[in-house]
Amino acid sequence: MKGTVTVDEWVARFRAVGLDDGAMNKWHSLFERENPSGHQSFLEWLGLSQEKIAEIRSKSA
Repeated sequence: MKGTVTVDEWVARFRAVGLDDGAMNKWHSLFERENPSGHQSFLEWLGLSQEKIAEIRSKSA
């Protein structure tokens, strides 16, 4: 098993359980509100650039 999951793989899992873009945005907002440092770590684990992480976290705030 590899140590990381791509963003595309993660989104495919969310879609497979029925999440649409709105639900995924709510998920990010909840994560950001309840555990901002964990959200940061998760986004880094996905291999996102710091610019993309800042964009996601800003939208999620």
